[in-house]
Amino acid sequence: MKYIALFRGINVGGNRKVDMKQLRTLFESLGFIQVSTYINSGNILFESELDTKSVLMKIQKCFQNTFDFEIPTIVKTENEMKKIAKAIPEDWLNDPTQRTDVAYLFPEFDSKRLIDELPIKKEFLEIRYVKGAIVWNIKRENVNKSQLAKLISHKLYQSMTIRNVNTARFLAGERK
Repeated sequence: MKYIALFRGINVGGNRKVDMKQLRTLFESLGFIQVSTYINSGNILFESELDTKSVLMKIQKCFQNTFDFEIPTIVKTENEMKKIAKAIPEDWLNDPTQRTDVAYLFPEFDSKRLIDELPIKKEFLEIRYVKGAIVWNIKRENVNKSQLAKLISHKLYQSMTIRNVNTARFLAGERK
């Protein structure tokens, strides 16, 4: 089974540093195969014969023993990542005129109702729920008006890890 592990909040602003080479070696030491990393924000692609729950438990136990801080982790199958990526309209991009992000949800918070609880002004962006994620697209000129920045200080921010659409598509196997 092909998996993608998404780590929340590592290597952001110089905090909670985790070297990607070290992370890859750590995954290989857990018996995972075909291990690779993508950019420095904590995205690991790998394969395992274990089920998702067992993979996550194995990663969490190892991290507790290796790092001095907690690393919230989401593990998704490649098929789950593909379903999320396919739900993003093709014309939703990151370019000079627009921004598109994917907020992958921790399983215990995975609900469409989450959209209504976000501290944002929805009239300035398009936002959609797909099982496992919330996706939004916004014109760059409306980023401040939407109050997306308030998300960082909101309690629900802890229930997700955000990637831009280019990363989301890459992790889903849409490599160009």
